Order: sequence, then C-alpha cells, then structure tokens
Amino acid sequence: MSALEVAVATAAAGLRRSRRRRHARRTTVLALLTAGVAVLATSALMLGEFRLSAGQVAGALVGADDPPAHFVVVDLRLPRLLLGILVGAAFGLAGALFQSVLRNPLASPDVIGISQGASAGAVAALLLGGLTGAAVSGAALAGGALVGLLLYAVAWRGGMAGHRFVLAGIGVAYVCTSVVGYLLTRSEVQQAQVALLWMTGSLAQADWSTVQLLAATLAVLVPVVALLARGLGLLLLGDDLAAGLGLRPELVRAGVLATGIALACAATAAAGPVAFVAFVAAPVARRLLGDGRLALVESALMGVVMVVGADVVAQHLLPADLSVPAGVVTGAVGGPYLIWLMATGGRRTT
Repeated sequence: MSALEVAVATAAAGLRRSRRRRHARRTTVLALLTAGVAVLATSALMLGEFRLSAGQVAGALVGADDPPAHFVVVDLRLPRLLLGILVGAAFGLAGALFQSVLRNPLASPDVIGISQGASAGAVAALLLGGLTGAAVSGAALAGGALVGLLLYAVAWRGGMAGHRFVLAGIGVAYVCTSVVGYLLTRSEVQQAQVALLWMTGSLAQADWSTVQLLAATLAVLVPVVALLARGLGLLLLGDDLAAGLGLRPELVRAGVLATGIALACAATAAAGPVAFVAFVAAPVARRLLGDGRLALVESALMGVVMVVGADVVAQHLLPADLSVPAGVVTGAVGGPYLIWLMATGGRRTT
C-alpha cells in the first residue's frame, strides 16, 4: 500500500470516528433533554396544594375512576403543562432560526422587537378595545407580524444584512416598549394589572382552547421548519456557495424569517413574551452539542425545559407569598447565564 493510500485510509478512519463521536454526543444530549422534560412534566402534574402520586397521575391520564385526581390533572394541570411545552418549543425554534439565518447571537425575537410588537398589539387590544381571549391573541399575532414586515423592509438594501436587521429591531423594540408604557399610564389600575401579568409571560391563563390553537399552529409551522432546515444549513456555508448548489438564498432567508416570526408571535400570543427563552435556548443547545450544527430539535427541547422548569419553580419552589409568573424566573436565570455563556464562549466546548 502506498503512502498516499495509507494517508487516505487514515483520514477516512478519522472521519468515521469523528462522526461516531458526534452521533453519540447528540444522542446523549437528546436523551438528557428528553429525560429532563419528562421529569419536569411529571413534577408539574404531581405538585400543588392537592398532591398526587405518580400512580394517581398515570391513572388520571388513562381515565381511571378517580374523579378528584382526574379533575386536578386533566382540567387544571395538564393544559398548563401542555401550553408550557408548546410555548417553549416555539420560542426555542424561533430563536434558533433567527440566530442562524442572521448569523448574530443577538437576533432573537425578544431583542429585535418581535415579542415587543406582539405585546404592543395585545396590550392595545386589552386596554383600548377591552378585548379578551382569542381576540387578544389575534392582536398579538398582528402586532408581531407588522413589526417583522417593517424590519424586513428596513433591513433590505440589495440583500438582507443581519446587522441591519438587529439594529433596526432594537430600535423598533424601544418604540413598542414606549407604546406599551403609554397605554399602561392611560389605563385603569385593574386593567393595567391584567396587562402587566400578560406582559411578564405567564402560563396561568392556560385552557384547552389556547392549547389546541397553539398546537394547530405548530402542526403547520414545524413541518415548514423541517423543509427549510436543509436550505438553512446550506446558507451557513455562505450565499455564493449556496447559490452555486442551486439554492436561492434570499428566498430561503425570507422563508426562515417569516417562519421564525410566526413561531414567536404564536407563542407570545398564547403566554406573553416569556423572557430569554428564545435568546438562550439555541446557544445552550449548540454548546451542549459542541459541533456548530443548527441544533433545531435540541433548541426546541431546551426551550421546553426552560419554560416548564421555570413554571414549576415559580409555582412550587418559591415561598407561598412570592407567586410570580414563569417569565420572571426565566428572566432572573437567563440573564446571568447568558453573561456567563458569553464570558466563557472562547473556551473549548468539545
């Protein structure tokens, strides 16, 4: 065997080992995140003033003849849990899409104005229109969508630039925050309290209609994300190379941004702007994988862990007289962790 053949065989063997290591690491990460979601979900259904055992929870879910347990689990706790799962997955996916397509760690719905636009729409519906329920969700969707269209129009200048999108988004976020502040100062105290609870990001308003609406929305958007994933992966190689492989970069970029906006608006409409989930979920997921891949599934699972975990902490692990929405917990934990993540970003993670 010649030296060249030996070198090729050695390189091929090294490549196979590297692929096996990446596959094993991803499998481990997925298993750990899934186990974390399962533990948190079980805890959310068991804990509360009416404590239940794991057997009672399982019996209630399969229809056992235990009316009190069935009422507590199916009617009270399960909608809140499912809403947390759906909201966390939507925010995690939205953050991963934005940060990947714009190649900027600040490109998150809660930084570039999408969540603030949805909040402005919802608060206007609550305080000016006196609307409730699905009408507030519709107003939130409309507000976030309008901000997304505005940002795309402003950032487009012969092509989409991530830094222009982010800078324009930060400016629009301040404008939307000012609008919300003005509306709050002009409203009655009781109305303002309702709006403020919604704005902090809470699962307290969960019911089966909200869960069904968000689930139907994600049933449409998640397959779209799967279809866009390949094109997004090629975009990470650069527009020129992607175009050479037959991709239309701007069309794919527009599709990814539109899908990310829809995911963020749907989650915000259902539970309010739960802070830092979209911002932190994808960087943490990629850090766990350590190989620079898109990590869309892992980001969704990390978003679920953050939202459901924050809700469990807010409901059951804080003092009884300190009841706070889940968004307060994610903000309190996410901010310091993000600072630590950025401070240690230069170290090896593999």
